Amino acid sequence: MIVLGVETSCDETAVSIVKDGKEVLANIVYSQIAIHQEFGGVIPEVASRHHVLKITYVLEAALKKANLEAKDIDLVAVTSTPGLIGSLMVGVNAAKAFALANEIEYIEVNHLIGHIYANYIEKDFVFPLLALVVSGGHTELVLMKDHYQFEILGQTLDDAVGEAYDKVGRVLDLPYPAGKPLDDLALMGDATYNLPYVYLDKDSYNFSFSGLKSAVLNLVNSTKQKGEAINKANLAASFQNSVVSVLVSKTIKAALEYKVKQIIVAGGVAANKGLRAKLKEAVSKIPNLELTFPKFEYCTDNAAMIAVAGYFKYKLQVK
Repeated sequence: MIVLGVETSCDETAVSIVKDGKEVLANIVYSQIAIHQEFGGVIPEVASRHHVLKITYVLEAALKKANLEAKDIDLVAVTSTPGLIGSLMVGVNAAKAFALANEIEYIEVNHLIGHIYANYIEKDFVFPLLALVVSGGHTELVLMKDHYQFEILGQTLDDAVGEAYDKVGRVLDLPYPAGKPLDDLALMGDATYNLPYVYLDKDSYNFSFSGLKSAVLNLVNSTKQKGEAINKANLAASFQNSVVSVLVSKTIKAALEYKVKQIIVAGGVAANKGLRAKLKEAVSKIPNLELTFPKFEYCTDNAAMIAVAGYFKYKLQVK
């Protein structure tokens, strides 16, 4: 089964073609990062206009890369929620038009479910599994007992982890998006600054990062007022250590409580080297527990994950 996926939820215009939910035949992504960097974040109206300009070219590039024609496509899958409404509308309308014009089946996919299914490209799922979803807009722990069965155990009560990275990165004068630069900087420093580890209630699987973000801002401001210098690498390491420690602690606690056989990490922050290292170390101590990360190219927004999620949704006839 050949699925064409379309993803335009934020600032990437992406089209992918995937065979049988596993074999990626084409994965084309046009990124708008350079356009939005001067603003320090994504401007929704600008993003949607650039999707309009690029979606046809990206779709054609994907077909050419896969050496396929429209008649070869069995299903069109598109991100319909969540995301920037203007950007989503471009992708949905383009996908619908392509499907209708070529008499192809059409299905809509949740963006976060797409991130989870990016892991399936790398490795088959082993149920029950626990998904740690960490991105610019979302932080969730999701239990899956089978395909397309989702139980949210916990989620962020305020800032998503990726959002916190971008805000702290701005304080440290790092380029947008700040996730990778801050991760790289953290690996060069030591966690010498006293920052909070926000676990909330001991039985809670929810997350909160606004307090940690505020602690960093207060620390920087008070240090400047004293005329002292901030060691940016050490502050980055301290911030990342606080974030990663909480993420790993809650993930491992949930994995043990629900007796899962596999942990998968999904979303843009899945590319974070500090998180990968600490989670690998923790999982290595637990017998018969697998850990799966997507390839770096499937961590950030892409359409291959949407095609895979669409494949399973269609096969299982999920409404």
